[in-house]
Amino acid sequence: MKRTFTEARWRTDPRFRRLCRAMLQCSNEREIADFLRDVGTLSELYTWSERLTVAARLSEGESYREASIVTGASTTTVTRVASFLYDGEGGYQRILGAQHHHAASPMRGEDGVVRRAR
Repeated sequence: MKRTFTEARWRTDPRFRRLCRAMLQCSNEREIADFLRDVGTLSELYTWSERLTVAARLSEGESYREASIVTGASTTTVTRVASFLYDGEGGYQRILGAQHHHAASPMRGEDGVVRRAR
C-alpha cells in the first residue's frame, strides 16, 4: 500500500524530514538547483517555480486574474497558491519577505505579514 502525507502528519514523516535536512545541506543556489533537479522532474520544478512567481505577484497586490494572465498559471493554481499564501504555514511569506528584504508592499503590514486585500 502506498503511503501518503496527511495534514496531521506530513511535517513529522521521516521521509519528509530527511528531504528537509538534505536541503539544509546545500550551501548555495547551484547546489540547491542540482539537488532539486535530481529529486524532481522538469514538470515539478516548473510547477514549483510557477507557484512561487504567482505568490510573489499576489503578495505585491496583483489580482488573481492578473497573476493568472501574466504567469500563465491556471486560475485554479492561483487560487491554491493564494490559500497557502494567506492561510498556510507561512513559508511563502518568509521566503518572499526575505527576497523583498522586508520591504513594505500594498499588502504587507509593519510586522512583515502579508494580509488579504479587502
